[in-house]
Parts: sequence; structure tokens; C-alpha cells
Amino acid sequence: MILALKNLLAVAIVFSSVLLSRAEMQTPVPLWPAGAPGALGTNSYDIPTLTAYLPDATNATGAALVICPGGGYAHLAPHEGNDYALWLNQHGITCFVLKYRLGLNGYRHPAMLQDAARAVRWVRAHADDYKLDVERVGIMGSSAGGHLAATLLTHFDAGNPDAADVIERQSSRPDLGILCYAVITMGKFTHQGSHNYLLGTNAPPELETALSNELQVSSNTPPCFIWTTFEDKTVPMENSMMFAAALRKNHVPFALHIYEKGGHGMGLKDKPPFAHPHPWAGDCLFWLNEQKFTK
Repeated sequence: MILALKNLLAVAIVFSSVLLSRAEMQTPVPLWPAGAPGALGTNSYDIPTLTAYLPDATNATGAALVICPGGGYAHLAPHEGNDYALWLNQHGITCFVLKYRLGLNGYRHPAMLQDAARAVRWVRAHADDYKLDVERVGIMGSSAGGHLAATLLTHFDAGNPDAADVIERQSSRPDLGILCYAVITMGKFTHQGSHNYLLGTNAPPELETALSNELQVSSNTPPCFIWTTFEDKTVPMENSMMFAAALRKNHVPFALHIYEKGGHGMGLKDKPPFAHPHPWAGDCLFWLNEQKFTK
């Protein structure tokens, strides 16, 4: 009996240490320790961060995703950040949930794009720390977070090799994108709340064009997995269709899924341990396997 209790205690200690380790890894890290460019203050919402979610080491593939939660550029939806990260961890992908600056707190473009670009650079700069492949770093976003992801997919740069900050030397080009019921355009089919919080209510037409990402696709845009629903009344499916059409025109590989049922913002439509997620999850995993992000 005493031996059994000692064994049980030993297991409990190991399990507790694993939980502590995971909790420590989920501590948000500021993207700019000295302050983000254009920061309006020093409150939590002025400090963009990344939070790491690590898969079990025996299952890790070396691939990573930066995740941009949705929320109309006014807030950040946890189920489109935390839940996605935990689900992808189950399939060996290391995830980094981005807390980016928001229009509700007085920010406008390009602050959000600066945060997303910095996040991808940060992951590449710290690839050795997390045992990651710098050529398998993607970006994922939902709704307005999908717009931010699509913006980086079409507005990336190669980095500055002469920068004093080693993070800024890294490319901000994602190796792939996952766009979930994403806002794409700032034109006819836009989500007006996202538009206003990103650009303001009197944005010049040239800025609306620059942030209508279906107009910014090139042959160098990364491959994408895109999904939405016919029933989405908040962000019409035309957003996803236009982006897919632009990818097709520029010979960029993509997978497009339009499901009949489902409202906006549903995420995985399941909670941990994600035994019965929406079918898009399985389709996305199939595609990620084709991209060599999963085993």
C-alpha cells in the first residue's frame, strides 16, 4: 500500500510539473520589449504579444502557425485563438496566438499589420528555441483576424538584413495561410465594423483598395486553405470567393470550402478535447498534411 501511494505521488508530481511547464509556455511575450511602433500608451492593449502553445514533443512536426483571433478589430475571440491552438497542438503543430492592437483602442492600419508581420518574424527568429522549421511558418485568422492574415499574405516583405534588431532581419512572408470566414475586401462585401475600426469612417479610396486583399494577390502569395458558409450573414461568402478567384488567376494553389450550414464566428463548433469538430477541421488537416505541416 505504501509503495503504491509513493508511485501515485510520483506520477502526480510529474503530471503537475508538465502542467506547470505548459502554463509557463503559455505566458504572453511582448513582440517589442521596448514598446511597439506607434504605441498610444503602456496599457495591456497597447502591447502586442504572442502566446506559445506547444504540442507534445513526441508528436511535434516542427511546423508553426501564428493565429489571429477574430472580433471585428474591436476585440479578440478566445475560441478563435486558444481553442484553435489546443486543437492544432493535438496534431503536432506549434502555435502562437497573437494579441494584436485594436481599433476599439484607437489604433488604425498599419498597427495591426505591423503586429502580424512582427509575429511571423519573431517565430522565425526563435525557431531554434522551439525546434521549428523556418520554412514551415504559416498564419491563420478568423473573420477580422482572417483579414489581418490575408493582409500579411499579400503585404509581406523579405526583412531587413542590416537591421540591428535580429528579429527584423527575418522575412514576414508566411509559408501558408488558413482563412476562416475571413473579411477580405474593404469594398462592396466588407464587414462594415471591421472596415471602420481598421481604416476609420472616412478612409480614402486608395487605402480601401490597398487593404482589399483580393486586389493585392500576386504569384508570390502563399498557398491558402479558405472556408466559409452559405449561411454567414455577417461576412458574406463573396469575400472568400473573391480571394480564391484572385489566387486562381495568379496560379497560387488553394483549397476553398463553402459549407451550407453554420453562422459566422462558430470556430471549431466544439470544445476540448475536440472529439466532434465541424467538418472544416478535418478538411483543413487533410490540406495541412499535403503541405507537410502534419505527419
